[in-house]
Parts: sequence; C-alpha cells; structure tokens
Amino acid sequence: MADVDWSAWAETSSPLVDQHDAVLLDLDGVVYVGEHAVPGAVAAIDLVRARDVAVAFVTNNASRTPADVAAHLVRLGVTAAARDVVTSAQAAAAMLRDLLDPGSAVLSIGADGLAQALQEAGLRPVQSMDDEPQAVVQGFSPHLSWPMLLEACVAVRAGLPWVATNLDSTLPTPRGTAPGNGAFVDVVRRTTGVEPQVAGKPYRPLMDASVDRLRAQRAVVVGDRLDTDLAGARRAGLPGMLVLTGVTGVRALLAADPGERPDYLAADLHGLLDAHQAPRRDAAAWMVPDGGQDGPLRAWIDDSEGLRLDGATPHPDGADQQAALAVLRLACAALWNGAGSHAAISADRVQQAFEAVRPWTSGPGWDR
Repeated sequence: MADVDWSAWAETSSPLVDQHDAVLLDLDGVVYVGEHAVPGAVAAIDLVRARDVAVAFVTNNASRTPADVAAHLVRLGVTAAARDVVTSAQAAAAMLRDLLDPGSAVLSIGADGLAQALQEAGLRPVQSMDDEPQAVVQGFSPHLSWPMLLEACVAVRAGLPWVATNLDSTLPTPRGTAPGNGAFVDVVRRTTGVEPQVAGKPYRPLMDASVDRLRAQRAVVVGDRLDTDLAGARRAGLPGMLVLTGVTGVRALLAADPGERPDYLAADLHGLLDAHQAPRRDAAAWMVPDGGQDGPLRAWIDDSEGLRLDGATPHPDGADQQAALAVLRLACAALWNGAGSHAAISADRVQQAFEAVRPWTSGPGWDR
C-alpha cells in the first residue's frame, strides 16, 4: 500500500480548458457572490467561450427559474440565456418524467422554479393530496409553510415516490446563514422515516443532465464547495476544479475527504486558462520544482511534528498567488497521502498544516 498515490492532483501541460469541450460552472461563490460578480469571472467566461468551449451554469437552487438566473447573470455582464442554466429543479422533474406517465399530477413543495420545471417536463404540479398526485417533489421556497410540509409528509407516508431537488442544509442570506432545502427535507424524513431520491449535487442527476444538455464528451466541473460541487464531480466521474473565491478555504481543503478532493486548484475562474502542475514524488517527500522565488519546495509528514516544508520562502508581501497555490497543492499531497484511504485527517494535524502554509496563503486571503 505504500506505493498507492492518494494525493489526488492531476496536471496539464497546456491550459486546462483546452482539454475539455464543456465547462460546468457552479454559480454562487464561483461566478458571483450575492448580487456582485466575482472579480475577473465575466472576463474568464468570455475567454473560455472564445476557445469554442461550451459553458453551462449548474445550480442546486431550485427556487429560481432558468430565465431568472440568466437575467441575473446578464445584469452582471455575463452572456447567458435560460438554455445555459441547469437547475436541480429541472433534474428532479426529469427524474419524475422518466418515472410517471405524461400529464401526471405531482405534489410540488417549492417555489415557481420547481413548478415551471415540472410543467416543462410534461407533468402537472399540484399543491394538495386532494388532487391525487402520483409523486411528490420537494425544493426550497422562502414561503415554505407548515401546511406544505404536512402535505409532503402525508404524500410520503402514503408511499408516493419522493424526490428532493437537493440536500443543502444551509443557504447564505444578507442577514447570515439560513436553513436550506435539506433542513426541511430532514423534517419530512424524520417524520416519515423515508429517504428521498435526490437530484442535485453531489448526486448524479444534475451533473448528468448538464452533460446531456451540452452533449459534452469531456466536461470539467468548477465549484467552490467540496461537499456539493467537487463531490458531485467525483460521483459523476468528471474532473473538478476548486476555486478559492467562495465557501472553501485552506483549512477545509486540507481536511477534505477522498470523495470530495478536487483534481485541480485555482484562485478563480482564470485557472481554466492555466496549465496545472501536480506535485512530484521525491523519495518520502513531495516536491514542486518551481515552488517560489527561491526555487524548489519540498513537503513531507513527520510522524511527531506533522507537515514539514523546506526550500522556498513566501513572497515578502504575500501576493504571489501562483506560489501560494503550489504550496497548497504540495501540502495537500503530503497530508492526503499520509492519511492514505482513511476519510478523516485529525483536527490537530490539519491545524498544524494550516499554520505551516499560512505564510503563503494569508496574503491572498485564503487562510480560513
């Protein structure tokens, strides 16, 4: 087992996007944060498209219609139409379309985006068990009520097929973190003892629907969340690139479970236009030949002291993002390989590694 490589990183000698015919982009934390575009994201998307690579905007958000999402993107300067947006509501509706007869009634617990997706799939959204639905689908709505949850519980207890658009337990709001669809799905699960089928990331239906939409043969996934975007990429058998413009910071990346680890790492979407160098084995250590201004950088795990770094020094003002990315890839390779196939890396070891890489990662603001 000593020769097994759990480091995860892949590499390309030319721009990453040139290896692919489609890019599946998460939205919040990747293209925008709230109402504002991530710096450089619009230009990066334009450059990707200029290389004749298809782009889809893939979101677990089931409450907004694709047209609403596209309108948001257009306001930010992104060229987008409803057909460029793939939502978990659409993936859930497709799952039910394959299960039910055309025109079947479906109890729709959610917002307008979910009802529209059902209609476009040839199904009839209803709001009550009195309408004799043949299945129930549950997505997020800011107007979710106790009566709606009651209808869902009655339907699930009656044995109707139950599809959840996604299991995101939280969502960001201007006032802070709020309950997401997963929190309300859990209410129905706890009440009925039944597990739903799930359409959104990290489950495959949404990824598969996105690939089918673009007729892609070599798609790559880009996201900012390990537990949805990157885990979804791995489940779908697609390469994934993590960007550090959203939720995930250094600490979470160092501690990532094997099923959530990215293939590529970038500061932002411009990473699609870069070549990516993976750390190299160097006896018991890992090495980046051009790790910084002073030359090669090596890393290894000392059983008593944890992550050790040797060689290069950080840029004086901490502004060298490429050096910071190289160090972070290297640290992850050493830490992940040291853990082998085990899912958990101890909190103490993660904290020690976090402190070791901070001279590089604090400058770009990734030390969270």
